[in-house]
Amino acid sequence: MTANTSKARQSTNVDPTLSINPVFVRPGEATEFDKFTLPAGPSLPETAYQIVHDESILDGNSRLNLATFVGTWMDDEAKRLYLEAADKNMIDKDEYPATAAIEDRCWRILADLWNIPDKDDTIGTSTIGSSEACMLGGLALKRLWQEKRRAEGKSTEKPNLIMSAAVQVVWEKFCNYWDVEPRYVPVSRDHIVLDGYNLEDYVDENTIGVVSILGQTFTGLYDDTVAISKKLDEIQAKTGLDVKIHIDGASGAMVAPFCQPDLVWDFQLDRVNSISTSGHKYGLVYPGVGWVVWRNTAVLPESMIFHVSYLGGDMPTLALNFSRPGAQVLLQYYQFLRLGFEGYRAVQQNSIDVATYLSSEIAKIGPFELVSKGDTIPVFAWVLKEGHTDTWTLYDLADRLRMKGWLVPAYPMADDMADLILQRIVVKVGLSRDLASALLADIRGEVQFLESLTVPLPDSANGSHFHH
Repeated sequence: MTANTSKARQSTNVDPTLSINPVFVRPGEATEFDKFTLPAGPSLPETAYQIVHDESILDGNSRLNLATFVGTWMDDEAKRLYLEAADKNMIDKDEYPATAAIEDRCWRILADLWNIPDKDDTIGTSTIGSSEACMLGGLALKRLWQEKRRAEGKSTEKPNLIMSAAVQVVWEKFCNYWDVEPRYVPVSRDHIVLDGYNLEDYVDENTIGVVSILGQTFTGLYDDTVAISKKLDEIQAKTGLDVKIHIDGASGAMVAPFCQPDLVWDFQLDRVNSISTSGHKYGLVYPGVGWVVWRNTAVLPESMIFHVSYLGGDMPTLALNFSRPGAQVLLQYYQFLRLGFEGYRAVQQNSIDVATYLSSEIAKIGPFELVSKGDTIPVFAWVLKEGHTDTWTLYDLADRLRMKGWLVPAYPMADDMADLILQRIVVKVGLSRDLASALLADIRGEVQFLESLTVPLPDSANGSHFHH
């Protein structure tokens, strides 16, 4: 055994042996297993089920997980559909042509929702979450830039991508994996979102695009895509550089069309090249599906498209992954049919109403100052008022709430504001007004306890275990 393997085992579980309660042991079966070695023989399905079931109940209650954006609830009909389609492989379009046709309908529904200019001249795809969708959107920007540079006889070295310092980690990964220089525009109290301020200091001939976030993971706030687009217009007028935008709408692209219908952020803006979203966030589907749509076929380089036979014809396909679940695509279509526009509006607005109720009540608790209110996507964050206390921190409050079952993370803001510690709540379908009231009661109770302290709690400065 290597040192690394030994360390991994120790960190996973101190005891490498899994003992079986005699109640669940059948004659002839093992009574214990090595946790890190494949068993020599089979067990009854009831035994294997009970082992996995009993270990997994140590996980937190997903309904009380207010850190994750990912959906944690669907109705019984959706669960039944999920089981019926669990064996379908999305990549096998010839084997599952009906599922392939439903995938095509879904991204076209989204294209229409996002005001695509020409419904007959567009392309999109399902992905595994919005991370893959972001990768594809960013890669298309890079390929377009490379093709243009080669046509002009110019170097294709040193491409760069401009984004807020508050982007989700997927964009750091994109730049790392695809050899693109990330250019982070700092966040500040005056410019906490990307709004075009000083953008001219970052754009040059090697810029492949700008990322605009519709719902920051840190605060829930929207980047100002209109302001970004106007600044890029000004830059083009002065320099001739035509820079396009990718909308990272992981959360907001499934909220804004329903709850902020007058907000301009999508394909209504000529500079928006592509839009990505998570079906498994405010698309209201269980984990495993995302979507990306391009303005038209011209802005998706042909080099990224593979062609497969489909019902005797040709179907373009593009993805970083190969085999991937088809069930979540069917669940997305189920939700589109089940809810329709008005149903989505009602669900998302209810979440916003719960978020704004929570944020307004938390603001009334003495120590806190809101950073956002939850009136964009239903996500909001707050900070401790400057100088309020030196005996406890938001990390302490997060730990106290965890003891009650609530996961309400505390974490530092993006780089240039890393000294500012935020606490954040993500409201999703399933967090009712009643549950929100119970959460408020627990927050008030734990704040009362923390305010009574005369000395700091041990290890209060250890920092967050939460990462974006």
